[in-house]
Amino acid sequence: MSHASILRLMKREAAIEGAPPAPVLALSNATNIPPATNTTVKLEGTTPEPATSTSSEGTTSQAVVDKTKEVIDALADKTGMQPWMVISIAIAICAVILGICFCCIRRCFRKRRAKDGKKGMKGVDLKSVQLLGSSYKEKVQPDMDELTENAEEPDEAEKPEVQKLGKLQYKLEYDFNQNSLSVTVIQAEELPALDMGGTSDPYVKVYLLPDKKKKFETKVHRKTLSPVFNETFVFKNIPYADAMNKTLVFAIFDFDRFSKHDQIGEVKVPLCQIDLAQTIEEWRELQSVEGEGGQENKLGDICFSLRYVPTAGKLTVVILEAKNLKKMDVGGLSDPYVKIALVQNGKRLKKKKTSIKKCTLNPYYNESFTFEVPFEQIQKVNLVVTVVDYDRIGTSEPIGKVVLGYNASGTELRHWSDMLASPRRPIAQWHTLKDPEDEKKD
Repeated sequence: MSHASILRLMKREAAIEGAPPAPVLALSNATNIPPATNTTVKLEGTTPEPATSTSSEGTTSQAVVDKTKEVIDALADKTGMQPWMVISIAIAICAVILGICFCCIRRCFRKRRAKDGKKGMKGVDLKSVQLLGSSYKEKVQPDMDELTENAEEPDEAEKPEVQKLGKLQYKLEYDFNQNSLSVTVIQAEELPALDMGGTSDPYVKVYLLPDKKKKFETKVHRKTLSPVFNETFVFKNIPYADAMNKTLVFAIFDFDRFSKHDQIGEVKVPLCQIDLAQTIEEWRELQSVEGEGGQENKLGDICFSLRYVPTAGKLTVVILEAKNLKKMDVGGLSDPYVKIALVQNGKRLKKKKTSIKKCTLNPYYNESFTFEVPFEQIQKVNLVVTVVDYDRIGTSEPIGKVVLGYNASGTELRHWSDMLASPRRPIAQWHTLKDPEDEKKD
C-alpha cells in the first residue's frame, strides 16, 4: 500500500473519530506530500448535498398536502358536508370546465378548417385535378347521389311555383249538315278555392274567338271545387271552312255577388288542331289568363242594385259605381255616364240616365231611378244598362252594356231572378260590360 493510500485512510478515520490532525501533518511533513485539505473540504462539501435537496422537496410537498387538507376541512366545516363530498364536487367542477374548454377549442378548429377549405377551393385547378387521377378526383368531386341530395333544396327554391288551376272536361260535336258546333261542358275538378270559406262558386263562359258574337254561360254551382255542369250549347251557322279559323274558349269564373267575378282560368281549343269529323271528349288543364281579367275584362265592370215591389208595380234601379272602364279619350281617360232603358219586344218604353263623371275610369254614382212596371208585365220586359263615354263634339260612344230580363242568360238572368224572388229587397251585384254591338239576342 502506498503512502498516499495510507494518508487518505488516516484522514478519513480522523474525520470520523475526531482525532487530532497532528500525526497527519507530521506524516505529511515527513513524507513531503502536499496537504490534503482541499480533498477533505471537497468530501465535506459534496457529501451532505443530496440529503439537503431531498429533505427540502419532501418538506415542500408535505406543506402543499397539509395546506390542501386544511382548505378541504375548512370548506367541509362551512358547508356541513363530508370531506370526500367536497373533493367529489371539486372534481366534477374541474371536469365540466375542461369539457367546455375542449368544445370551444374543437369548434375553433372546425371553423379554421372550413375557411381553409373554402380558400383551397378557390385555387383548385381543374386541369391539375384531372391529371392527378381518378382516386384524387373522387375525393374532390362528390358522387352524383350526394350532388342530387344537396341540390334538392336550392332547386325547389329556384323553381317558380306553378299554381294548379284545375282541369275541365268537355265534348265537341260538329254537324256538317246544319253547319253547327255543339259544345258540352261536362265537369271540372281540382279548382282553387277563391272564397273565404275555402270553396268557390264556379261557372263557365263559352265563346268563339276572334269575333265573340255569341257567348254562353253555365249555371253557377255553389260552394264546390268539383262542379258537374252537363250543359250543351250550340253555335249555329258556322261553315267548316270558317270553323278552322276560330278558337273555342272555356273561361271559368268564381261568382261573387258584391264584387267583380274572379276568373279562375281558361281552356283554349283551336278548332284547326282537332278532327271535327268525330266526337271529341277530353280533359284539359286550365291555364292562367293573360292580363287582369283576360279578354272578358277589357270593357270594365258595373255595379247596380235592383228592387221590385209587386203590389206597387215599381222597379227601382240604383247605379252604384263602375270600375276599370275602357279608355275612350285621347288622354287615356273617359267621361262616362250610364243610360237605363226599359225595353219590350224591341221597343224602348222608358229611358233615364245618370250624371256625367269627368276624366275617370272608375266613376261613382249612387243614383236611383224608378220605373212603373205592373206585375203582369215584369216577365215581358228587358232592362238595358249601358255605359257611355260623353263627347261634347260629335256623338257619344257606348263603352259596354248589360241586358237583364226574361230572355237574359248567365249572371244577368240570375240577378233578375233573385230580384223577383226577394220582393221589396234591393239586390246588388257586379256585372261585366259586354260589347254593345255583339250582344244582340237571337
